[in-house]
Amino acid sequence: MKSLLFARRQGSIVGGFRRRTRSFSNNRTIVDDHDSSVLMEENGNSRSVILNRPSFLNALTISMVKRLQKVYETWEDTPDVGFVVMKGNGRAFCSGADIVAVHDMIKSGVQRLVAILNGITMGGGAGISIPAKFKVVTEKTVYATPETLIGLHPDGGASFHLSHLPGYLGEYLALTGNTLNGEEMIAYGLATHYSHSTNIPLIEEYLRNLKTDDPSVIKTSIENFSDLHPPPDNTNVIHRMERINKCFSHDTVEEIINTVEDEVTNTHDGWWDSVLKKLKYASPLSLKVSLKSIREARFQTLGQCLVREYRLTSRAIGGEISSDFCEGVRARMVDKDFAPKWDPPSLDDITQDMVDRCFSPLDAHELELDLPTQQGRSAL
Repeated sequence: MKSLLFARRQGSIVGGFRRRTRSFSNNRTIVDDHDSSVLMEENGNSRSVILNRPSFLNALTISMVKRLQKVYETWEDTPDVGFVVMKGNGRAFCSGADIVAVHDMIKSGVQRLVAILNGITMGGGAGISIPAKFKVVTEKTVYATPETLIGLHPDGGASFHLSHLPGYLGEYLALTGNTLNGEEMIAYGLATHYSHSTNIPLIEEYLRNLKTDDPSVIKTSIENFSDLHPPPDNTNVIHRMERINKCFSHDTVEEIINTVEDEVTNTHDGWWDSVLKKLKYASPLSLKVSLKSIREARFQTLGQCLVREYRLTSRAIGGEISSDFCEGVRARMVDKDFAPKWDPPSLDDITQDMVDRCFSPLDAHELELDLPTQQGRSAL
């Protein structure tokens, strides 16, 4: 297998996998009796993988990633498998991933990807799709890295990709967790093609029937269904980049917040008020850690970023420096009171030593991230 298509269904398949599979009447569906969170189909020269946790927006678990790795490795050595079409059952392709599972997904043996992001693409879902050679977005695409809002940091390679965006857009996205739409993703190089969501089934079907994995043929196939994306409206972040760069270019989170407060006062613009509220809602420690992570990423390889992110995630899960990750998940995903009690509670309470400890190598009894070293993994 030399190519992977990440795709996402929308709307009509909310009723369930059984309803969806009727549209593939000529295909053979393979269901694992003891774990239906990942389903597979045979489609002649291609295979389909369906992430099947719609109630959880198809968030990846460790067992799901292990199954994906196993089938990818098997199909990698199967000559008659040209493509794998990967979809999400329900209204999300993938809203995120199990914390440890993210780095395992990055280690997958797949080297050429096509991502069709027709909906929610956040957290780990963004991490596994942004490295794709081709990325197709629609009017329904919602991209974000909202980890600071749950006491974490952008991971899954996100610090690398965010740090290479124009200006200080990466810092803005990482600290606020604000979203980008499909047009904005095209404008800033996070996507390669724009198509209306009604064309997505046609793109899927066309690519599923391809008998080649030639990138130029794949590119032409996608372009056959591409549309001119609409011009950015007045609320588009494209029109705010000058002020975003001014605010998020500062060296510290405190300076960034102070500058955003000035924008709120001087412009009376509700958009800047919403940015300030996001910054003040987020975990103070996560803000400092995420800013440092993005800044370091500008001078690191993807592999170095993954190692650093893994350390940061291990520290967050371990809770020896702060319990913000558990508290953030509680506030937004468990109790849903949206009133996290961060510890430390404010930026003033965070010492440089606390931030530095988050980035320090793991202890001897803890496993560091072991990246693959096979020839050809130049991206790492």
